[in-house]
Amino acid sequence: MTPGIQAVVDALPYLLQGSLVTIVVVAGAMLFGFFLGIPLAVGQVFGSTRVSRFISIYVWFFRGIPILVLLFLFYFGLCSLLNINLSAFTVAIVVLGLCSSAYQSQIFRGAIQSLPRGQMMAARALGMSETKAIVFIVLPQALRLSISGWSNEYSIILKDSAITYALGVTEIMARTHFVATRTYQHLSLYLAAGALYLVLTYLGTRGLQVLEERLRIPGYHH
Repeated sequence: MTPGIQAVVDALPYLLQGSLVTIVVVAGAMLFGFFLGIPLAVGQVFGSTRVSRFISIYVWFFRGIPILVLLFLFYFGLCSLLNINLSAFTVAIVVLGLCSSAYQSQIFRGAIQSLPRGQMMAARALGMSETKAIVFIVLPQALRLSISGWSNEYSIILKDSAITYALGVTEIMARTHFVATRTYQHLSLYLAAGALYLVLTYLGTRGLQVLEERLRIPGYHH
């Protein structure tokens, strides 16, 4: 067995533990972005001009600044300025979640705007309030149409999570770098890390595809 393969075999349990950390970071960021992205999308579509403009600035901000800059800005800047004691793990989830909310809000916004406007008018004509029409008529359809967009967002967040090792989050890249600097088997170890990311990408996107198929209504498509 070559030294490179031996290094991968020896480090595999350690790297798999890092995979669990990566999964938690990605899942936390996706959920954070989901619950924040929905009201952002609704506000941008149905809100006043000021609300829509504010959300547009929010989306522009988090989509325009690199993830690494935001991580340093929050961890070394805002947390120190406001005297907030947050772990690097928590900051990673929050920052990735804020960035994801900006992207997910646009996925939801596009899905909402793709629905026929007559549905909202019909719901209001039946006596439903705008809030109830959005919650019970618009969002269930929009969320179903957004599942395919989540696949892309999941892949993006998964790849962005590798940058969090700069804060000391012990995910896949941090553990791979730690082992590589001590064994000098950089090529084989980083290839193993890439393989782990490919597996996680496939499992996540495949899971969302299965979810989309199960939630598809026969005879209804957009």
